[in-house]
Amino acid sequence: MRTKSSTVFKTTLLLVGFVLAVTAAADDRFSGAWKIKLEKSKFSPDAEPKSQIVRIEADENGVKVEAQGANADGSRLHYQYDAKFDGKDYPVTGHSYVNSVSIKRIDANTIESTLKKDGEPMITVTWKVSEDGQTRTSTIKGKDGKGNNISGVYVYEKMDLACGPKFCEKRCKGKCGNGADCDCPKK
Repeated sequence: MRTKSSTVFKTTLLLVGFVLAVTAAADDRFSGAWKIKLEKSKFSPDAEPKSQIVRIEADENGVKVEAQGANADGSRLHYQYDAKFDGKDYPVTGHSYVNSVSIKRIDANTIESTLKKDGEPMITVTWKVSEDGQTRTSTIKGKDGKGNNISGVYVYEKMDLACGPKFCEKRCKGKCGNGADCDCPKK
């Protein structure tokens, strides 16, 4: 009888631990879909995107990022990476002039990333999420692909999670990420 109670207790503890771990990952303030608010953001000349939506999956170990939209010249913007918070370099695919990133978690509301080309730092980005988890700012400083200095503060608002790729593609008739307004009402 005592062995059965002990087994039930241990199983319950394992389940509670698993639920807490899953909840912690889901509750990371950086996780979600974020739409740039151009009217609230400030950019270097020629660095302003026409549109941008960034999808982030973050937990205590790292971050997965996918950004889509349109650059200032109207060209398609799409890049992605999956990196751990260990300061090591991880590949970036799709970016026009960087090919790796290193990431550090500063605190629950702050992440610092360094985007690199062939191991050389190009751009430093400090991400900060507001206390309510609805606004994210990315402060950038560095050089563009031509070696020109760039800087700016990109302000994003969290989108409704129903605005996944399929929803956005339906709503924008296949033009999502190409300057189309795929904003969703907040619940």
